[in-house]
Amino acid sequence: MASFFPPRRFWLLAAALLSACAAGDGVDRPALRGAAPEVTGAFGSYLAGRFATNEADTKYAADSLIQALRLDPSEPEVVQRAFIAALLDGRADAARLARVIPNEPLAAMLLAGQDAQAGRYERAEQRFRALPRQGLSAILQPLLVAWAQQGRGQTDAALATLRPFTETGRQRGIYALHGAMIADIAERPREAERLVRIALADSATPGLPLTRTMAGILMRAGQTAEAERLLDRLGRGHDDAGLFAETGGRDAVATRRVVASATEGMAEAYLALATALRGPQAGEFSLALVRLAMQLRPRYGPALLAGADALSDEGQYAAALALLGRGDSADPFAPVLALRRAGLLDRLDRVPEAEAELRRLAAQFPNAFQPMARLGDLYRGRQNWAPAITAYDAAIGRLGAPVVVHWPLFYARGIALERAKRWPEAEADFQRALSLNPEQPLVLNYLAYSWVELGQNLVEARRMLERAVELRPNDGNIADSLGWALYKLGDIPGAVRWLATAVELESQSSVINDHLGDAYWAQGRRREALFQWRRALMLGPEGDEGPKIEAKVANGLAAQPSAETRR
Repeated sequence: MASFFPPRRFWLLAAALLSACAAGDGVDRPALRGAAPEVTGAFGSYLAGRFATNEADTKYAADSLIQALRLDPSEPEVVQRAFIAALLDGRADAARLARVIPNEPLAAMLLAGQDAQAGRYERAEQRFRALPRQGLSAILQPLLVAWAQQGRGQTDAALATLRPFTETGRQRGIYALHGAMIADIAERPREAERLVRIALADSATPGLPLTRTMAGILMRAGQTAEAERLLDRLGRGHDDAGLFAETGGRDAVATRRVVASATEGMAEAYLALATALRGPQAGEFSLALVRLAMQLRPRYGPALLAGADALSDEGQYAAALALLGRGDSADPFAPVLALRRAGLLDRLDRVPEAEAELRRLAAQFPNAFQPMARLGDLYRGRQNWAPAITAYDAAIGRLGAPVVVHWPLFYARGIALERAKRWPEAEADFQRALSLNPEQPLVLNYLAYSWVELGQNLVEARRMLERAVELRPNDGNIADSLGWALYKLGDIPGAVRWLATAVELESQSSVINDHLGDAYWAQGRRREALFQWRRALMLGPEGDEGPKIEAKVANGLAAQPSAETRR
């Protein structure tokens, strides 16, 4: 399967060739998409499609490569690339092209899915067995074969196919979970329970999809109390799991099987690997697997979320938003999809639509705090402090008794309050966040840094910042806070050491470069101080900091800090 996605250097080579081709036509590379009609011929369309694939523009890639195929239908490379592009973009053309290259792994999987949907499970099993036993297809093959066997009513054979993989191996948990789902469908609760316990032992912190699957199987096996404890782990936090639990998804676990058929099991197999592969360097792999899952479960919430994640990882926010719009309102994941849509609308700067979606969710689910918390985040991200505080107030009002997972809400409101110059209230929120999570380095840093800026509690601030640095040693902002605290305390050598470290970690921060300039000046290193201040100016200081730094460049620092500045 890996052979379908060449290394990035090949994509860059295609981009370079396309740039040269476009230059010959008087088209520069930034204008590529607008000038695409001027790039004529099968070769031009092919190169345009390869370039678009490198840019993760699945629509333009599919358009270009399918056009190249129309112009040159006999070139195997073009057929293969057009198939991949059509699959990544979710086109019906993918199935047509798969029939031209039926032995290619992704094409075989797509065709096998069609066979399974038509009840041709024996044919689907044959296609799955023919997959190469190496790379990613080697992981998928036993799962897909087992589900094809279950589709034929051969539960014993399906479980036997998975048994060698459930006993040992790095992926034994996923094979055991699929075995449990097969046993669950076949009404074999004891076998399902045994296998799900293997999966649980292999998954220290299962996420939302795994948790709901495991809990449902345990409930049907009569282990209701254990299933409830497993669901309790979802918590009531900011994430998808918290919203799922707050909006009725938890109740659906007991009444609705996650997987009720063999084709749905195949979709789960693709999703499991797609989720494991998620990341900027594996977006194409992940998206291809999601598309195969969506062929089998077109409106399935977790598949839509996984696809949106893969597209978002590649910066394709509009495409991710469109994908989430395909969800089923009756799906227990519908509120989660809506929350993700609001986040994408925010990223696309479609603020009124994002606000409307979040307020609609908040009204529909009055016990869920997440929509109002996200609304606060939206306003805070745009430095609209007053409405952010109001939104966070509403979210906190829905909490009941706060627990440890709620510390981010008090931390976020504390930031908004501090920036709105309401320090006593902000300080109380930071203290509340620390009471919920005493070792949270972000809160330790923000509160201690604020004290340093105010000249308050400097000794305690230093202790807190030293602990924060221990917890997050590669965080440049925390290193900066510690260095600045030492500067205020008059420990100039210590300040220089930590501020220089902070600049190494966060070289593009105007604030940190400015701080290091101050410390250099205090140490008598005037040229280096001027260099850091000038660099801070180049990096675009916020608010009224620019004139202050300019004054230091012109006149230096009049006073030096000392230990007497502490209070």
